[in-house]
Amino acid sequence: MGWVQDYQPAGGLWLSAALAALPIIVLLVTLGVLRRSAHLSAALALITALLVAVLLYRMPAGLALDSAAMGLVFGVWSVAWIAFHAVYFHNVTVATGRFDDIKAVLAGFSEDRRLQALLIAFGFGALLEGIAGGGSPIAITAAMMAALGFPPVKAVVLALLANTAPVAFGGLGNPLIVLGRLTAPILGMQQEQATELFSSMVGRQLPLLALIVPGFLIVVLAGWKRMIEVWPAVLTAGLSFAVMQFVTSNFISPSLVDVVAALAAMASLWILTRFWQPSAVWRFDGEEPVRTGASLGAAKAGRGALYAWAPYIVLIAAIFLSRIGTIFKDLPEWLDLTKLLHKADWVFAWPGLHKEVVQHAPITPKDTPYAATLTVDFLYSPGTVALIAAIGAGFLMGAKPRLLLATYRRTLHQMRWALATIFMILAIAFVMNYSGATQTLGLALATTGVLFPLFSAYIGWLGVFLTGSDASTNSLFGPMQVISAQQLHVDPILAGATNTSGGVMGKMISPQNLSIGATAIGRSGQEGALLRQTFLWSVALTAVVGVISLLQATVLDFMIPGR
Repeated sequence: MGWVQDYQPAGGLWLSAALAALPIIVLLVTLGVLRRSAHLSAALALITALLVAVLLYRMPAGLALDSAAMGLVFGVWSVAWIAFHAVYFHNVTVATGRFDDIKAVLAGFSEDRRLQALLIAFGFGALLEGIAGGGSPIAITAAMMAALGFPPVKAVVLALLANTAPVAFGGLGNPLIVLGRLTAPILGMQQEQATELFSSMVGRQLPLLALIVPGFLIVVLAGWKRMIEVWPAVLTAGLSFAVMQFVTSNFISPSLVDVVAALAAMASLWILTRFWQPSAVWRFDGEEPVRTGASLGAAKAGRGALYAWAPYIVLIAAIFLSRIGTIFKDLPEWLDLTKLLHKADWVFAWPGLHKEVVQHAPITPKDTPYAATLTVDFLYSPGTVALIAAIGAGFLMGAKPRLLLATYRRTLHQMRWALATIFMILAIAFVMNYSGATQTLGLALATTGVLFPLFSAYIGWLGVFLTGSDASTNSLFGPMQVISAQQLHVDPILAGATNTSGGVMGKMISPQNLSIGATAIGRSGQEGALLRQTFLWSVALTAVVGVISLLQATVLDFMIPGR
């Protein structure tokens, strides 16, 4: 039969849940209170998770170490491989100088600071989130706006607030890919099917927020009255982004959602401003007029702008071709590149762990061996697609192999600690899942009853606050949310999606992202000031997500995919 999980090892549900949460508490305290680095905090939390598994849950040490090892390898391929090559793609555009062309296009867009904020913080930030994820959208857009004359702290606040609607689909859809892979065995479906369902559900939540985020940004920047003056631009940005976010997440691919929605928002804004401008240009107090639009904007229009965006066009084309079989059904086999790429997949059972752990009621209807299989999609992975696109775009931009290799090494050095953190966070998640700690927390959370969807959003919010990553919070809490929903007869797809959607609102207050933003403008040490300006907005927006989820669980249940 194997080793049987015990969901109340301390004799009572809530005491067991409190002890099961010790790894999360250690992560919270070391990161948020003691202000230790993310990788050190994750290492201490991993040690705690192993001790809880062995000492409290009486899990055999070999099984505990096997689950940690499987989590680490899962993190290497399913998370780090994607995140790393997304950042590498961006670094290639910087190394070849093409990113400077993009900055010139953005700078020449308009003299009005409100329109610049919409294009850079909301539109371009979402594009960077979709491609690279992590803290890159905050660092890059904050630095760009500061260089264009925005007050530095205000630039970071705008970048943090704008980095909400796109986060769930960041890094080529990585958070939802991770969620699908981790919860597919619990849901009894294929990983790709689970990912597509979660993508559709999030795509029916976040567009409602995407509609209001542009107006919200301008209110924070210039006030309500100044926002009303540019309502056509606010509506254009929000509506174009929301529509394409819904369409792409439900009918195309989670890997393309942010890229398509961001480009749609930016293109719509650009077209609008060719025919419409605010009645008066708004600048900061004491700022002198600077004519940038007439000369620079004209020089970069048309073919010049297309040249600047060529690398991103290559990436979109590569992702589209790799997902063509999921977009167009019943293609001839020789045209179905998706099916051809999947032929290189490697699926294997983790030795020493596969079906060696037994789950039971109330988590499963009867005693059920817990599968431990890993899928390595060598060619289909968004990380591989991003790597191929980076090399192809690099050659297109005139890069030599030596430059591409040097950029790869530099990206490894840049992300070394972030990658280490990812590995350990996934190891924690797997130890908690296979020891039964996640299930204990899920059963405790299930006692919240009808308010579970509201709490679900704040759990996702807490996870991103702790880890700085929506993919990581889906690793930590995604299985727990799904299990809790099953106990409460709430749709588990809704619960997993709400964990993701609620999580994005925690990114603007996570210590990692505050630090990234402060560093980008040369104001390290001012993280507290940034936190004070974003915390209440973060809490309020999470409440909005929770209310949307609560309504979808009750009166709007027709919005749940598959119903």
